[in-house]
Amino acid sequence: MKKFIIFVSGMFVLLVGIVLVLSNIDFNRLAKDNAYVQITKPNSVEEMKLDSGEIMTTYWYTLPAYHEDGRMIEVEFSASKELREEAYLMLYLTNEDNVTSYDEVTYEVYQRAVGGGA
Repeated sequence: MKKFIIFVSGMFVLLVGIVLVLSNIDFNRLAKDNAYVQITKPNSVEEMKLDSGEIMTTYWYTLPAYHEDGRMIEVEFSASKELREEAYLMLYLTNEDNVTSYDEVTYEVYQRAVGGGA
């Protein structure tokens, strides 16, 4: 009986640990390539009315992005709010130009990453 209680307790601790790890990992950022952009005005704005009457707004951006090795690519991505003009973002990419997530970075981080590329 004692071994069974230890086994069940161990499984419970393991399960709680797995849940905590999985809830804190952002799979949109895990093992992705990075590129850097400076935000300008959105290329287009889409509005969609939901059944509840609420209006969902999507802002689409098409911008040149720079890898740390200086390569330039063009990326298209969306945001649910209008991004601050002149802000610098680090993009998380799959398949070279598919943006899965982004984080705002400082100008210094942007400059260190892209050097003279931008």
